[in-house]
Amino acid sequence: MSAGALSPALHEPIREPLRIAGERVFRDRVIEVRHPYSGALAGTVPKAGIEDVKRALRIARGYRSTLTRHARYTILMRAGALIAARRKEIAGLITLESGLCLKDSDYEVGRASDVLLFAANQALIDDAEVFSCDLTAHGKRRKVYTLREPLLGAITAITPFNHPLNQVIHKVAPAVATNNRVVLKPSEKTPLTAFALADILYEAGLPPEMLSVVTGDPAEIGGELLTSADVDLVTFTGGVPIGKHIAATAVYKRQVLELGGNDPIIVLEDADLEEAATLAVSGSYKNSGQRCTAVKRMLVQDGVADRFVELLVEKTRAVTYGDPFDPQIDMGTVIDEQSARRFEAVVNEAVAGGARLLIGNVRRGALYSPTVLDRVTPDMTVVRTETFGPVSPVIRFKTVEEAIRIANGTAYGLSSSLCTNRMDMITRFIQELNVGSVNVREVPGYRLEITPFGGIKDSGLGYKEGVQEAMKSFCNTKTYSLPW
Repeated sequence: MSAGALSPALHEPIREPLRIAGERVFRDRVIEVRHPYSGALAGTVPKAGIEDVKRALRIARGYRSTLTRHARYTILMRAGALIAARRKEIAGLITLESGLCLKDSDYEVGRASDVLLFAANQALIDDAEVFSCDLTAHGKRRKVYTLREPLLGAITAITPFNHPLNQVIHKVAPAVATNNRVVLKPSEKTPLTAFALADILYEAGLPPEMLSVVTGDPAEIGGELLTSADVDLVTFTGGVPIGKHIAATAVYKRQVLELGGNDPIIVLEDADLEEAATLAVSGSYKNSGQRCTAVKRMLVQDGVADRFVELLVEKTRAVTYGDPFDPQIDMGTVIDEQSARRFEAVVNEAVAGGARLLIGNVRRGALYSPTVLDRVTPDMTVVRTETFGPVSPVIRFKTVEEAIRIANGTAYGLSSSLCTNRMDMITRFIQELNVGSVNVREVPGYRLEITPFGGIKDSGLGYKEGVQEAMKSFCNTKTYSLPW
């Protein structure tokens, strides 16, 4: 099936069953998935009940994988090869359910292959440590060894809509690499890609008991996913309110919560403005601005602000948006019309408060144009909260101290971008920004799939994602000692 064949005008709606330990289970109650651009029915998925979830979790907890490191490596590498071979088909599926343009969907499939490659190779690494016990005067001639074991219970993985493949694979691949068992609940807005990934992993040789996919109403099945005695760990990526609800509900379970961001790009007066504006546009509009690490605030020093804004508008004007299945388009829709209306509302509120609309704020259904606002103040909703759409608000500042204060002045602390050539400024901002990462002369979201990733404050609990960190979180460490 080609990507074009997935266009809503050219295909019959997809009808997906649950995957409970590989078994395909249909239900009379379904959730409709609609293409955000046209509103056409993309497909349906079952609305699982609590008994479906209980069964999936019970199977996961009861299964003990005997896969060797090499077997896990082989499965993950096969899955990566299958995804690479079906890249256009999977990209089309992402575009169908999310409205992301094909350029963004194709890029996401490539990233997913990277995750599988890194997870496969990490599965081969012996993670044991050895400690000699005769290091002090009262020590003994013994050695203490460590080993990492999979969790006793299941992992509940809950993923958002904005990266239907990559957010899922960042949880499933490390779990497979560590011999864990996962019950996945993808977003009800973009569940189709998750089912496709599960089938690829089964085809690659993954024991079905190690992965189940359930879809349903979070209000109905969420409690069981969070509180079941069969669950040892909950890993969640998504919004802050839901993350805090999970933290309050799951209580005495290990939790990995990767939440929202309000990431700034900070442009100092010595910066290469052409480079800074290019980064700002890429960081704002890729994935339709629907990334926790998207550029959501542009802090620009007064002396260069006028020229930066000129370049920003010029480059924004060059961004094409529209039908996400058009391969020439740079930006598709946002996830739904409700979200687009919210962006429109916060931009209108900012303009009413004195900000200047320079381009954009055009909405048609779920399609929302790249938008530039100048003369924004830090108290405005558009920069005080996480907008999560293709909006570029420019805040002007005079001093470095002011920039740091503004950057740190929200509830979030995920990532950031700094545009300067001065090493003294680079070291100062790295030390003083209250964030999980600082990218110099790069977008806030830059990372490798293997590197630690996560934030502080309302951006998460401080535990990191990324393949290596996820694998650590998904294991219990056991120590044992022997005479030596």
